Amino acid sequence: MGLDVKLQKKVNGFVLDIEWQIGNELAVLFGFSGAGKSMTLQLIAGLMKADQGQISLDDVIYFDSSAGTNFPPQERPFGYVFQDLALFPHMTVLQNILYGAVNLPKNEKLERAHGMIRAFKLTGFKERYPHEISGGQKQRVAFARALIRRPKMLLLDEPFSALDRPLRLEMRQFLREVRDNFSIPTILVTHDVEEAFAISDKIIVYEHGKITQIGSPERVKSSPANIYVARLVACDDREDERGESQNEGEP
Repeated sequence: MGLDVKLQKKVNGFVLDIEWQIGNELAVLFGFSGAGKSMTLQLIAGLMKADQGQISLDDVIYFDSSAGTNFPPQERPFGYVFQDLALFPHMTVLQNILYGAVNLPKNEKLERAHGMIRAFKLTGFKERYPHEISGGQKQRVAFARALIRRPKMLLLDEPFSALDRPLRLEMRQFLREVRDNFSIPTILVTHDVEEAFAISDKIIVYEHGKITQIGSPERVKSSPANIYVARLVACDDREDERGESQNEGEP
């Protein structure tokens, strides 16, 4: 049981050709910008259509090019948090969260939305607009909106990339809490080395539209599959060294 992905997509000369599987874990799609990570999320969510392949979750097929199966995004059980969060500036916190449950009955939508407001520590902010809340609170609103319809999987496209380091660290802990509380498979796209190794159960390394290595953070770090992966790991080592130097009071 879990997510099985086998996809091919060609866009403007770039070719994505990938195959991987995950269970109930937090998997990071990892690699430099332009490797195909965000495209993969869009294909899984149904925001783009693959040229060939198959997407299935818990043995339910949502896309199969050979059989002509292609569920629209609203019929796929995936919660999605975009890189820019995509909150509506003219909507309040409550209205933004409710937007994620457009197909539910009104009473059920309100009940779930208020539950999300409590769960994501947004009590007292439901009537505020996005420009009136902090960066961390905006993150919580985006997650609440993605989870209100109780998806079977959470897709995260670099949601923390615009945050400063202290808030990024806070949001990593927040993501762990989300995983513990909702217990659904989660895919996080990032090219932040430290983030990838700090929070993942599994790392899926992308290189120019292909999969270079799949494994635990420890395995990828200790036994990189090629020079490309070794360079990524070396970036992480340099971060570790800088952190140690700062702790010792060095510039």
